[in-house]
Amino acid sequence: MNAAVNYVHEQLTQVKEFPKFKAGDNVTVNYKIVEGGKERIQSFRGDVLKIQGNGATATFTVRKISNSVGVERTFPFSSPNVDSIVLNKVGKVRRAKLYFLRERSGKSARIKEKRFSNL
Repeated sequence: MNAAVNYVHEQLTQVKEFPKFKAGDNVTVNYKIVEGGKERIQSFRGDVLKIQGNGATATFTVRKISNSVGVERTFPFSSPNVDSIVLNKVGKVRRAKLYFLRERSGKSARIKEKRFSNL
């Protein structure tokens, strides 16, 4: 019974292909904003603080510093308003939820970039 419900649910919900990213990565989220009758795409570039949930309810939180004020925004993976996600940098972190970045500012709030060797 449950397998049949999952199958129908997967067929009805369109799954967008996003790049694989995790907490600590720097991403640009392009999302649609509706103002009156007009639609436009706005980008939000920042570090991923956390990814939570699974399936249709999965969300991720992105944090950026704007005019020396920290701004966090949570995006659902399955939202039709999320147009695309671009992976800018892969961060080198040792935990899944980076809440400690909220108390930090300046150089201590930076995340090291993971380097890949070209073999």
